[in-house]
Amino acid sequence: MTADPERSGEPAGKTDPESADRSAHWERVRRLASRARRDRECFDPPADPPDEERAMTYLREGVGPAISVYVEGRTGGSLAAFSEVEVSLLEDAVCTWLALYARCYGVERDVDVSIRQAAELLVDTRNVADVAAVLTRVPDDDSGAR
Repeated sequence: MTADPERSGEPAGKTDPESADRSAHWERVRRLASRARRDRECFDPPADPPDEERAMTYLREGVGPAISVYVEGRTGGSLAAFSEVEVSLLEDAVCTWLALYARCYGVERDVDVSIRQAAELLVDTRNVADVAAVLTRVPDDDSGAR
């Protein structure tokens, strides 16, 4: 099954067999996935890295909200059963933003992390910049940046 973040649902009266698998967070997940895709497609590396402000924007406006959706769904009053598609979209979005964060520091890094791992790390550290630093190893200890 291929995740399509642009798909927003079926017209009223028509049932989508996949919609039964979607959580109440589907629209937020879809919007975040679309934004991550656009951010990746539009990314131009900084001419003189690091671009710390831009890196932090990817964390504050991307990674943080994506993890937040997952945490809210897993800890709220009614436990959200995220579909495989939703989890995949959230994970892809977080990995995309973390890779863009690293590129803002001039580092090419493929990030492969589950949304659950990222969420647990955020709960432990309470700081999205710390999450990014742990998962990407950027900035490195020698740079003194962050």
